[in-house]
Amino acid sequence: MPIFSIARNEFARLFFSRHGWLAIIALGLIWAVFLNYVIRPAAQYLSSPDLGIFLEAILGRIGSSALSNWQSTEMALYWVFALYLLPFFTMISAADQIASDKTRGTMRFLVLRASRTQIFLGRFIGQYCIQLLIILFTLLSVLALIAFNAPENISTALAEAPVVCANLALVLLPYVALMALVSVLSSSARQATLFAIVGWIVLWFLLGYVQGRFGPFPILDWVLPGSQLGSLVRLSGWDTLNLAPIPLLHTVVLLALGWFAMRRCDL
Repeated sequence: MPIFSIARNEFARLFFSRHGWLAIIALGLIWAVFLNYVIRPAAQYLSSPDLGIFLEAILGRIGSSALSNWQSTEMALYWVFALYLLPFFTMISAADQIASDKTRGTMRFLVLRASRTQIFLGRFIGQYCIQLLIILFTLLSVLALIAFNAPENISTALAEAPVVCANLALVLLPYVALMALVSVLSSSARQATLFAIVGWIVLWFLLGYVQGRFGPFPILDWVLPGSQLGSLVRLSGWDTLNLAPIPLLHTVVLLALGWFAMRRCDL
């Protein structure tokens, strides 16, 4: 089926190209540094009364007051950091779904073998699967850290891992859809990332102004992708899935806009 063939080609572009391997190595090195110098010492310091209070005060600014609800400290810290860092990485890594092929003119040859809809959805599915691999890679590295430093806590961490994995998969879904949309409207991956970040910030300020000037309008609190993160980070366990409809709705809307733009754009 063309859609899944196109999705497989996204893996080929990642794993069978020099640019793809450079991105993989860069991600691995960055995450290794983050794991060793942020999550590991933070987990150790959190158990200290004085340093624990200090760390709670810092993390409380991004809404992680419910760290104590997680039995594994390392998993709790990964939960907080991944919710905010992985979406940003997705906006960079999933930016080149359509843009470069459209600029080079190769998209004109691709549409001879598949429809615009198949290309758009295939690239989206392929990039989303890559983001799932990133989730698994980072999550497994945290589990390895726990097994090495505190093997007595590995069973607890393994019990909490499916909750974290399922939620991160939902959180990243609208961000991949967002990059699919802006990639259609852009001429390069860098421009797509810039459009997504600047557009998100501008819309955030605009919604804040409308809420302060004419509001409150509760529905506007959920317009932006990631708007549920402040509430999600305070939850733990399978209660976190109570907010699942929000990213799913964002994904449907963004994919519909991206599909419409793909149908109308000049290739």
